[in-house]
Amino acid sequence: MARGKLRIIPLGGVGEIGKNMTVLEYGNSIIVVDCGVMFPKENMPGIDLVIPDVTYLLEKKHKVKAFFITHGHEDHIGALPYVLPNFEVPVYATKLTRGLISVKLREHKLLDSTDLRAAEFNQPIDCGPFRIEYFRVAHSVPDAAGLGIRTPIGTVVHTGDFKIDLSPIDAKPTDIRSLARLGTEGVQILLADSTGVERPGYTPSESTVGRALDEYIRNAEGRVIVATFSSLIARIQQIVNISAKHGRKVAFMGRSMTQNSRMALDLGYLSDPGGVILPWERVAQLPAGQITVLTTGAQGEPSSGLSRMANRDHRQIQIRKGDTVILSAAAIPGNEELVARNIDNLFELGATVIYGPEAHVHVSGHPGREELKILTSIISPKYLIPVHGEARHLILHARMAESIGMPPGHVLVPQNGRVMEFTEDSARFDGRVPADNVFVDGLGVGDIGDIVLRDRRHLSQDGVVIAVLTVDRRSGRPAGPVELISRGFVDGSDEPIMDDARKQLVKSLQGIHSSAAAEPSYIQNRARDILQKFLYERTKRRPMVLGLVVEV
Repeated sequence: MARGKLRIIPLGGVGEIGKNMTVLEYGNSIIVVDCGVMFPKENMPGIDLVIPDVTYLLEKKHKVKAFFITHGHEDHIGALPYVLPNFEVPVYATKLTRGLISVKLREHKLLDSTDLRAAEFNQPIDCGPFRIEYFRVAHSVPDAAGLGIRTPIGTVVHTGDFKIDLSPIDAKPTDIRSLARLGTEGVQILLADSTGVERPGYTPSESTVGRALDEYIRNAEGRVIVATFSSLIARIQQIVNISAKHGRKVAFMGRSMTQNSRMALDLGYLSDPGGVILPWERVAQLPAGQITVLTTGAQGEPSSGLSRMANRDHRQIQIRKGDTVILSAAAIPGNEELVARNIDNLFELGATVIYGPEAHVHVSGHPGREELKILTSIISPKYLIPVHGEARHLILHARMAESIGMPPGHVLVPQNGRVMEFTEDSARFDGRVPADNVFVDGLGVGDIGDIVLRDRRHLSQDGVVIAVLTVDRRSGRPAGPVELISRGFVDGSDEPIMDDARKQLVKSLQGIHSSAAAEPSYIQNRARDILQKFLYERTKRRPMVLGLVVEV
């Protein structure tokens, strides 16, 4: 790379919601901001998580100096257990974020082998040619931070996820003073959160959620079950406080909810007024009107606490008439169907379900349009890069910046893998690096590709037909009955269409005359082609067809 140029490369988090990761490269040094996951979409059957493609970082492993994490949400820390084993470098995070990362690394047995360091607000960290300073921002998790990154070509500000909340639960608003100081000193590049740009005005304060939660919990006659993100410590604190106020005890359900809350209690980010937090075994003995349960599952994750309750599959809690279930979260794009299914199931079981924008039990942690205008005015960057959003968010953010005076050529709308190159006086796109989705499926990381996903979608749509063929080893002709096995196509192998398909297949195989006829691969391909054509002509469906040849 030519001397005097800064390269900024998003490996995730732009043009999508999730798997945030941004690379800053200068000379022989690289730092990485965030390392998150994305929840799988509906067209990714069987996939557990989606993480960034770090091929570029592996190719330049000797350059990678450190990871800097802005806050403790899954879309910013969730990929660390899968990525960090490839890099022996420090990971910096603020106190609570470090605690949330520790819980995750301990679960994957990586905590002892990771150099996890605490970052203090407004205390610079030198890392090669970079000097990184954390500044406080208000978000839906305490200790969220933005980054002021001083580089040889000028200062880069990365906002992380933020909003300008003047009355946050923890009384620690976005540090406008630090933003103003950075702006006065001069900011070359601003990378700013774009998720809320469609929302006019300002994002409501987190404190407004408390009033709605108080009303629902106060009026509930039976048990109250609240589903939210386990990292929303401020939200959890509100629910604990309100429950204590109305004479309820609180139990945590779900592994991450239990682990994160215990960690937050240990670090002092979560308090227990009056000793209302108890194990479920003790809470379960109380009258229904004295019970609050905090659980995972606000996104409809199949194995989560709330999903198991909704599906009558939870070992400890069975939903019954009189329960009030509160979904204190907005559905992440792609999870809407899972969330809706849980809501339907909960209603059918007799629960009162509180959900959706009209319930006012959730507010966004991202800035509205006016907040983004204020940020841009305070920072006064030379160049703007909208980040953290789908394509429409990034483009609308760019248009908004231009509407308040930024020159169009100074706003770069990024794409995952597209390199942006900056000098003191210029900005341009300069090629691409690999930035595909990497799929986590069980214990496998990256071993599932697009072809496997295509096959899974195929199977889920039209099913599979397996032809078991017993053939003569020398001639390749049928030497026994042909067995057709159907799964997800028709009810059984005795269906008339399967009988006709069997006859068609036998007839076609008996009529082949070729020197290759005795080869199992030839017979398999021939059987597949015959069955695919026959079944489509009869049903207009395309099941996956597999051939299994047994030679005798």
